[in-house]
Amino acid sequence: MSIAICVAMSIGVVALARARQAAPADAPVAFRIIVVSTAQKAQEIRDQVLGGASFAALARAESIDPSAPRGGLIGPVPLAELREELRDILRTLDAVAVSSVIALPTGFAIVQREQQTSGSSIRGSEILALSAAGSVRATVSVDGFGEANTALNSLQKPEDWNQSPRTICELRQQSVGNVKTALARRLGPGLADTRAQFSAHDVMEAFTAYGQLLAYDGDMTGAIAQFEQAYRIAQTDMPGAIPDLLQSLGVAHMHKAEMENGLYRAPGDRCLLRVQGGRSLEKSADLDKASGYFLKLLDTSPNDIEGTWLLNVAYMATGGYPEQVPARHRIATEAFASPEGVGRFVDVAGAAGIDSFSSAGGVVVDDFDNDGRLDLFTSNFDSCGKMQLFHRTEQGTFVDRSVQAGLADQLGGLNLIQADYNNDGCRDVLVLRGGWELAQRKSLLRNNCDGTFTDVTAASGLAKPATSTQTAAWVDIDNDGWLDLFVGNEDAPSQLFRNRGDGTFEDIAVAAGVARTAFTKAVHAGDYDNDGFPDLYVSNLRSTNFLYHNNGNRTFTEVAVKAGVPGADRGFPAWFFDYDNDGWEDLFVSSYFLSIEETARSYMGLPQNGQTMKLYRNLGNGSFRDVTKEANLAKVYMPMGSNFGDIDNDGFLDIFLGTGSPSYAALKPSVLLRNKDGKSFVDVTVSSGTGEMHKGHGVAFADLDNDGDEEIVFKVGGATPGDAHAFRLFENPGNANDWLELNLVGVKTNRAAIGARITATTEDATGAKRSIHRTVNSGGSFGASPLQQHLGLGKAARRVDLEVFWPVSGTRQHFANVAKNRAIEIHELSDRIVPLTRRPAPLGGPRGK
Repeated sequence: MSIAICVAMSIGVVALARARQAAPADAPVAFRIIVVSTAQKAQEIRDQVLGGASFAALARAESIDPSAPRGGLIGPVPLAELREELRDILRTLDAVAVSSVIALPTGFAIVQREQQTSGSSIRGSEILALSAAGSVRATVSVDGFGEANTALNSLQKPEDWNQSPRTICELRQQSVGNVKTALARRLGPGLADTRAQFSAHDVMEAFTAYGQLLAYDGDMTGAIAQFEQAYRIAQTDMPGAIPDLLQSLGVAHMHKAEMENGLYRAPGDRCLLRVQGGRSLEKSADLDKASGYFLKLLDTSPNDIEGTWLLNVAYMATGGYPEQVPARHRIATEAFASPEGVGRFVDVAGAAGIDSFSSAGGVVVDDFDNDGRLDLFTSNFDSCGKMQLFHRTEQGTFVDRSVQAGLADQLGGLNLIQADYNNDGCRDVLVLRGGWELAQRKSLLRNNCDGTFTDVTAASGLAKPATSTQTAAWVDIDNDGWLDLFVGNEDAPSQLFRNRGDGTFEDIAVAAGVARTAFTKAVHAGDYDNDGFPDLYVSNLRSTNFLYHNNGNRTFTEVAVKAGVPGADRGFPAWFFDYDNDGWEDLFVSSYFLSIEETARSYMGLPQNGQTMKLYRNLGNGSFRDVTKEANLAKVYMPMGSNFGDIDNDGFLDIFLGTGSPSYAALKPSVLLRNKDGKSFVDVTVSSGTGEMHKGHGVAFADLDNDGDEEIVFKVGGATPGDAHAFRLFENPGNANDWLELNLVGVKTNRAAIGARITATTEDATGAKRSIHRTVNSGGSFGASPLQQHLGLGKAARRVDLEVFWPVSGTRQHFANVAKNRAIEIHELSDRIVPLTRRPAPLGGPRGK
């Protein structure tokens, strides 16, 4: 491969990573805009408007903005979704007044405030040049992920290469190796010829690309050497590249220090957000170098928010935060404070026997052998990485049974979800591949009910076409008792596989009206209008989200905008859940920006350019209301793997967000948000000890030790082999609230009871009653909790009544005076409760509860 191709690869990846994005909610404004190519022309047009000419007519005749055919009309659009230059003008501009000339990336503009603030809103993605998204700064890329993908894409591959996980692994290794060899030759012995043939810019980009690929494999010493070469060229020939290279060198030294100090294999508390001091890393030379590069960057760009954030994180690693951070660059400790405590969670993964060190991946917690104990199933985004099945023993430890289970050839996989697709009473697993990459086959692993799995992907009809995906939902769309499968794909139509009931599936997406093409990152099922048929929500990275209303006849109608749940134009995790326990499924919808700066702005209390995550409250009339601000969720966190559960058994569902991006610079804490009585959420990350700074992927909530509270099960690791990480299992410190564990078994409804609805009504000693609502599913959209449902009941529940609604039979079971603090099983159409034996088994942590 020529150096020119390698340079083009690097430039293309950087350009893609820095593609602009979208922003938050505020009072809507409407305005007209005229954009022209010169300031002089803009001033001339302004003078004409002030002289009485029609702004709209001049916009149609002169403006180069896409709004010209509408007379320059924009909006109504939330003020905060606009670029800062426009925000500042429109906040103070009187109606029909004309602004002074404004410099924009697309030219020079004048605006006129409109009195109209009603009508059809224009999405931020439709006015990208004017939106605040245009001000979002992408995080510096130090990871080699894009270069490695481009290398694989450029490699000549055999037919059906993406149908074999083993072949995908071999081609990934070959393609990266080929490019590294070519660059080493060009930049080593052949450097003199290279300099003679190519421009200084091209040579600098080649050194950078080589450094990125070395970083991809975790060779940080080699990567730093290449970045230093690029930096020397920039100092003499390309000064505009100096800031990014300073930041890249700082990040590379920090990653090297973390690796040399064993943070990725034995993280302990050293990988957590540390607000006050903490133990310094023993090998600190590279941390000192990292701080030096960040300080040098801030000397020339003192307002660089990303550099400021990384400098503070570097001092956290040395134990010198906050005292040793120069005052002018110090982020106040109050920015990270937890207003309240929920007890300290402790990582006991190693002590519990979960020996897993891998890159990104999914996790499923469920009982795969029907012995009454929850097991762990994990995947590995590394194309050559193996899946693991950890069996929970009677003694409480976990044992790796991957080989015995027949998983040796199941490589790769970014996410996993479980179901009982064939209604045989055993949990099956679907493996999703190709997310962020080239299209690859899924794997449907049928549980043989004997501790082994069989790959039935081809026989079931799910193998072809291969797609790029990490998200899917098992859901019985037509209430026939068989679970169907909805798959959201990246830049390809979604798929809806109807379960024929004989082990095979047929794709009915087109006929069902759900075969829309988007860059889909999450799908979730829920019955938002309580009509007995499950609906679908689709979260997209670069467009409006979709809400598919189930028409009850195997077709759907898209109603996202009409229902008031369009999302943030930059979506990732999303799910239905009843956060306020009013019996109507609400929607949590994230935003996702590859920007440390936007997350830092959330912590530092600065205005955000990136649109925040959203909480939509179900109004019970087919529509939702955006309650993000009042729920204290108007933040930008960069969430990936995320899920919900009840950490304190108060009956209200809490949220855990695993955060990050491929770049080694994306050092930001995971976030634990406690639900306050269904009204708002409070950040308890620091007080709970769950603020893992590295890449958060699969998340599940589960009572692994059978003591009545839910642990946080957390698959940590980045997108590259050089960013692999140990598994995390945060043990719940316990609480005094009551609980129930419910295992539902469908008879006419699917055997796993997915979609069944549970209502627990409690009464306390004062006679006060409350209801707690749950729908059987595996939780969020990246990571899967057990299908058996854990219900926190709050304090001193004197009486507990249960109601279960089964969607296929349409029946409702009622059980009065149910004993609390135990596990039970309920079968559809049965009139009795079956007690389950669940013996507490310690997880092997450093302290008991």
